[in-house]
Amino acid sequence: MILAIDIGNTNIVVGCIDENEIYFTERLSTVRTKTELEYAVDLKTILDIYHIKKTEIEGCIISSVVPQITNIAKLAVEKILKKKVMVLGPGIKTGLNILMDNPGQLGADLVADAVAASNNYPAPLIVIDMGTATTVSVLNDKKQYIGGMILPGVGLSLDALTSRASQLGGIGIEAPKHLIGKNTTECMKSGIIYSSAASLDGIVERIEEELGTEATVVATGGLAKKIIPYCKKKITLDEELLLKGLLIIYEKNNK
Repeated sequence: MILAIDIGNTNIVVGCIDENEIYFTERLSTVRTKTELEYAVDLKTILDIYHIKKTEIEGCIISSVVPQITNIAKLAVEKILKKKVMVLGPGIKTGLNILMDNPGQLGADLVADAVAASNNYPAPLIVIDMGTATTVSVLNDKKQYIGGMILPGVGLSLDALTSRASQLGGIGIEAPKHLIGKNTTECMKSGIIYSSAASLDGIVERIEEELGTEATVVATGGLAKKIIPYCKKKITLDEELLLKGLLIIYEKNNK
Protein backbone atom coordinates (compact mmCIF):
# COMPACT_ATOMS: atom_id res chain seq x y z
CA MET A 1 0.00 0.00 0.00
CA ILE A 2 1.21 3.52 -0.78
CA LEU A 3 0.04 6.97 0.22
CA ALA A 4 -0.84 9.04 -2.86
CA ILE A 5 -1.33 12.80 -2.62
CA ASP A 6 -2.43 15.26 -5.29
CA ILE A 7 -2.10 18.94 -4.41
CA GLY A 8 -4.49 21.08 -6.44
CA ASN A 9 -5.31 24.77 -6.29
CA THR A 10 -8.50 24.22 -4.28
CA ASN A 11 -8.20 20.76 -2.72
CA ILE A 12 -5.56 18.24 -1.71
CA VAL A 13 -6.65 14.67 -2.50
CA VAL A 14 -5.21 12.04 -0.17
CA GLY A 15 -5.62 8.30 -0.65
CA CYS A 16 -4.13 4.92 0.19
CA ILE A 17 -3.97 2.51 -2.72
CA ASP A 18 -2.42 -0.73 -3.88
CA GLU A 19 -2.86 -2.90 -6.97
CA ASN A 20 -6.02 -4.49 -5.59
CA GLU A 21 -7.83 -1.80 -3.67
CA ILE A 22 -8.30 1.89 -2.95
CA TYR A 23 -8.61 1.98 0.83
CA PHE A 24 -9.86 5.56 1.06
CA THR A 25 -9.83 8.96 -0.60
CA GLU A 26 -10.25 12.21 1.29
CA ARG A 27 -9.97 15.89 0.48
CA LEU A 28 -8.28 18.67 2.41
CA SER A 29 -8.54 22.36 1.59
CA THR A 30 -5.41 23.74 -0.04
CA VAL A 31 -4.15 26.34 2.42
CA ARG A 32 -0.94 28.04 1.35
CA THR A 33 -0.22 29.42 4.84
CA LYS A 34 -0.27 26.08 6.67
CA THR A 35 2.98 24.84 8.17
CA GLU A 36 4.64 21.46 7.78
CA LEU A 37 3.40 20.46 11.25
CA GLU A 38 -0.19 21.47 10.48
CA TYR A 39 -0.24 19.34 7.32
CA ALA A 40 1.39 16.49 9.24
CA VAL A 41 -1.42 16.64 11.82
CA ASP A 42 -4.04 16.64 9.03
CA LEU A 43 -2.49 13.60 7.36
CA LYS A 44 -2.04 11.68 10.60
CA THR A 45 -5.67 12.37 11.51
CA ILE A 46 -6.84 10.92 8.19
CA LEU A 47 -4.73 7.78 8.63
CA ASP A 48 -6.03 7.37 12.20
CA ILE A 49 -9.65 7.72 11.06
CA TYR A 50 -9.16 4.82 8.63
CA HIS A 51 -7.10 2.80 11.16
CA ILE A 52 -4.09 2.67 8.85
CA LYS A 53 -0.73 2.27 10.58
CA LYS A 54 2.32 3.94 9.12
CA THR A 55 4.07 0.54 9.08
CA GLU A 56 1.47 -0.63 6.54
CA ILE A 57 2.47 2.11 4.09
CA GLU A 58 5.35 1.24 1.77
CA GLY A 59 5.95 4.78 0.56
CA CYS A 60 4.38 7.96 -0.80
CA ILE A 61 4.13 9.82 -4.08
CA ILE A 62 3.01 13.45 -4.48
CA SER A 63 1.80 15.31 -7.55
CA SER A 64 1.34 19.04 -7.20
CA VAL A 65 0.42 22.14 -9.17
CA VAL A 66 1.04 24.41 -6.17
CA PRO A 67 4.84 24.73 -5.89
CA GLN A 68 4.83 26.66 -2.61
CA ILE A 69 3.10 23.76 -0.85
CA THR A 70 4.89 20.84 -2.50
CA ASN A 71 7.95 20.71 -0.25
CA ILE A 72 5.93 21.49 2.89
CA ALA A 73 3.66 18.52 2.15
CA LYS A 74 6.68 16.31 1.36
CA LEU A 75 8.30 17.16 4.70
CA ALA A 76 4.98 16.61 6.50
CA VAL A 77 4.66 13.10 5.07
CA GLU A 78 8.28 12.28 5.87
CA LYS A 79 7.69 13.46 9.44
CA ILE A 80 4.89 10.87 9.77
CA LEU A 81 6.14 7.93 7.71
CA LYS A 82 9.88 8.34 8.30
CA LYS A 83 10.33 7.34 4.65
CA LYS A 84 11.52 9.15 1.55
CA VAL A 85 8.71 10.68 -0.52
CA MET A 86 8.62 10.69 -4.33
CA VAL A 87 7.51 13.93 -6.01
CA LEU A 88 6.25 13.63 -9.59
CA GLY A 89 8.42 15.86 -11.75
CA PRO A 90 11.66 15.90 -13.78
CA GLY A 91 13.66 12.70 -13.44
CA ILE A 92 10.63 10.54 -12.62
CA LYS A 93 9.84 7.81 -15.15
CA THR A 94 6.22 7.88 -16.31
CA GLY A 95 6.27 5.90 -19.55
CA LEU A 96 4.21 8.69 -21.15
CA ASN A 97 5.38 10.05 -24.51
CA ILE A 98 4.46 13.76 -24.42
CA LEU A 99 4.33 15.43 -27.84
CA MET A 100 4.00 19.01 -26.59
CA ASP A 101 6.07 22.10 -27.45
CA ASN A 102 7.45 22.01 -23.90
CA PRO A 103 6.71 18.68 -22.18
CA GLY A 104 8.03 20.04 -18.88
CA GLN A 105 5.12 22.47 -18.70
CA LEU A 106 2.54 19.69 -18.48
CA GLY A 107 1.00 19.61 -14.98
CA ALA A 108 1.83 16.65 -12.77
CA ASP A 109 -1.88 15.92 -12.28
CA LEU A 110 -2.43 15.69 -16.05
CA VAL A 111 0.54 13.34 -16.37
CA ALA A 112 -0.89 11.04 -13.68
CA ASP A 113 -4.37 11.16 -15.27
CA ALA A 114 -2.96 10.28 -18.69
CA VAL A 115 -0.79 7.44 -17.35
CA ALA A 116 -3.78 5.86 -15.59
CA ALA A 117 -6.08 6.32 -18.58
CA SER A 118 -3.59 4.81 -21.02
CA ASN A 119 -3.17 1.79 -18.75
CA ASN A 120 -6.88 1.21 -18.15
CA TYR A 121 -8.77 2.32 -21.28
CA PRO A 122 -8.47 1.84 -25.04
CA ALA A 123 -6.94 4.62 -27.16
CA PRO A 124 -7.43 7.17 -28.58
CA LEU A 125 -8.38 8.87 -25.35
CA ILE A 126 -9.90 12.11 -24.16
CA VAL A 127 -9.33 12.65 -20.44
CA ILE A 128 -11.34 15.36 -18.67
CA ASP A 129 -10.31 16.53 -15.20
CA MET A 130 -12.82 18.85 -13.54
CA GLY A 131 -11.25 20.80 -10.71
CA THR A 132 -10.56 24.51 -10.21
CA ALA A 133 -9.97 24.55 -13.95
CA THR A 134 -11.38 21.97 -16.34
CA THR A 135 -8.57 20.35 -18.31
CA VAL A 136 -8.87 18.14 -21.37
CA SER A 137 -6.02 15.82 -22.34
CA VAL A 138 -5.85 13.99 -25.68
CA LEU A 139 -3.93 10.78 -26.35
CA ASN A 140 -3.72 9.42 -29.89
CA ASP A 141 -4.12 5.80 -30.94
CA LYS A 142 -0.46 5.18 -30.01
CA LYS A 143 -1.21 6.48 -26.50
CA GLN A 144 1.01 9.52 -27.06
CA TYR A 145 -0.02 12.72 -25.27
CA ILE A 146 -0.62 15.11 -28.16
CA GLY A 147 -2.19 18.12 -26.37
CA GLY A 148 -5.41 19.36 -24.87
CA MET A 149 -7.40 22.28 -23.54
CA ILE A 150 -7.75 24.33 -20.37
CA LEU A 151 -11.01 26.13 -19.61
CA PRO A 152 -12.57 27.78 -16.55
CA GLY A 153 -13.83 25.27 -14.02
CA VAL A 154 -17.48 24.96 -13.06
CA GLY A 155 -16.87 26.59 -9.67
CA LEU A 156 -14.99 29.51 -11.23
CA SER A 157 -17.82 30.09 -13.70
CA LEU A 158 -20.39 30.08 -10.90
CA ASP A 159 -18.28 32.42 -8.75
CA ALA A 160 -17.89 34.83 -11.67
CA LEU A 161 -21.63 34.81 -12.30
CA THR A 162 -22.63 35.48 -8.69
CA SER A 163 -19.92 38.06 -8.01
CA ARG A 164 -20.80 40.22 -11.02
CA ALA A 165 -24.59 40.04 -10.68
CA SER A 166 -25.74 41.67 -7.44
CA GLN A 167 -29.21 40.12 -7.52
CA LEU A 168 -27.88 36.58 -7.86
CA GLY A 169 -26.95 35.01 -4.53
CA GLY A 170 -24.58 32.09 -4.01
CA ILE A 171 -25.95 28.67 -4.92
CA GLY A 172 -24.74 25.08 -4.81
CA ILE A 173 -23.76 23.08 -7.86
CA GLU A 174 -26.58 20.59 -8.21
CA ALA A 175 -29.16 19.96 -10.89
CA PRO A 176 -32.44 21.90 -10.67
CA LYS A 177 -35.87 20.29 -10.83
CA HIS A 178 -36.41 21.65 -14.33
CA LEU A 179 -34.14 22.26 -17.31
CA ILE A 180 -36.16 25.40 -17.99
CA GLY A 181 -35.87 27.13 -14.63
CA LYS A 182 -38.98 28.40 -12.86
CA ASN A 183 -37.17 30.80 -10.54
CA THR A 184 -33.83 32.60 -10.33
CA THR A 185 -32.08 29.83 -8.37
CA GLU A 186 -33.31 27.13 -10.74
CA CYS A 187 -32.28 29.24 -13.74
CA MET A 188 -28.75 29.62 -12.37
CA LYS A 189 -28.38 25.95 -11.48
CA SER A 190 -29.69 24.88 -14.87
CA GLY A 191 -27.41 27.34 -16.65
CA ILE A 192 -24.29 26.14 -14.85
CA ILE A 193 -25.02 22.40 -15.01
CA TYR A 194 -26.30 22.16 -18.57
CA SER A 195 -23.94 24.70 -20.12
CA SER A 196 -21.01 22.77 -18.62
CA ALA A 197 -22.40 19.45 -19.88
CA ALA A 198 -23.11 20.86 -23.34
CA SER A 199 -19.62 22.38 -23.44
CA LEU A 200 -18.02 18.99 -22.76
CA ASP A 201 -20.23 17.33 -25.38
CA GLY A 202 -19.17 19.91 -27.94
CA ILE A 203 -15.47 19.70 -27.02
CA VAL A 204 -15.48 15.90 -27.31
CA GLU A 205 -17.25 16.10 -30.69
CA ARG A 206 -14.75 18.60 -32.08
CA ILE A 207 -11.70 16.70 -30.80
CA GLU A 208 -13.03 13.51 -32.39
CA GLU A 209 -13.47 15.40 -35.65
CA GLU A 210 -9.83 16.50 -35.53
CA LEU A 211 -8.66 12.99 -34.62
CA GLY A 212 -10.76 11.55 -37.41
CA THR A 213 -12.13 8.82 -35.16
CA GLU A 214 -14.18 8.23 -32.04
CA ALA A 215 -12.29 8.24 -28.75
CA THR A 216 -12.72 6.76 -25.30
CA VAL A 217 -13.73 9.60 -22.99
CA VAL A 218 -12.91 9.43 -19.28
CA ALA A 219 -13.71 12.09 -16.68
CA THR A 220 -12.34 12.62 -13.19
CA GLY A 221 -11.96 15.42 -10.65
CA GLY A 222 -13.99 16.74 -7.76
CA LEU A 223 -16.77 18.25 -9.88
CA ALA A 224 -17.06 15.57 -12.55
CA LYS A 225 -19.84 13.63 -10.84
CA LYS A 226 -21.95 16.82 -10.76
CA ILE A 227 -21.76 17.36 -14.54
CA ILE A 228 -21.04 14.11 -16.38
CA PRO A 229 -24.50 12.53 -15.76
CA TYR A 230 -26.01 15.37 -17.83
CA CYS A 231 -23.71 14.94 -20.84
CA LYS A 232 -25.12 13.32 -23.99
CA LYS A 233 -21.78 11.85 -25.04
CA LYS A 234 -20.67 8.56 -23.53
CA ILE A 235 -18.22 9.60 -20.79
CA THR A 236 -16.89 7.16 -18.21
CA LEU A 237 -16.62 8.61 -14.70
CA ASP A 238 -13.47 7.43 -12.88
CA GLU A 239 -13.07 9.42 -9.67
CA GLU A 240 -9.88 7.59 -8.64
CA LEU A 241 -8.10 7.97 -11.98
CA LEU A 242 -5.37 10.25 -10.65
CA LEU A 243 -4.57 8.00 -7.68
CA LYS A 244 -4.34 5.01 -10.02
CA GLY A 245 -1.87 6.96 -12.16
CA LEU A 246 0.26 7.87 -9.15
CA LEU A 247 0.41 4.19 -8.13
CA ILE A 248 1.56 3.16 -11.61
CA ILE A 249 4.25 5.85 -11.64
CA TYR A 250 5.38 4.94 -8.11
CA GLU A 251 5.77 1.29 -9.03
CA LYS A 252 7.53 2.14 -12.30
CA ASN A 253 10.19 4.01 -10.32
CA ASN A 254 10.54 1.41 -7.56
CA LYS A 255 11.10 -1.79 -9.51
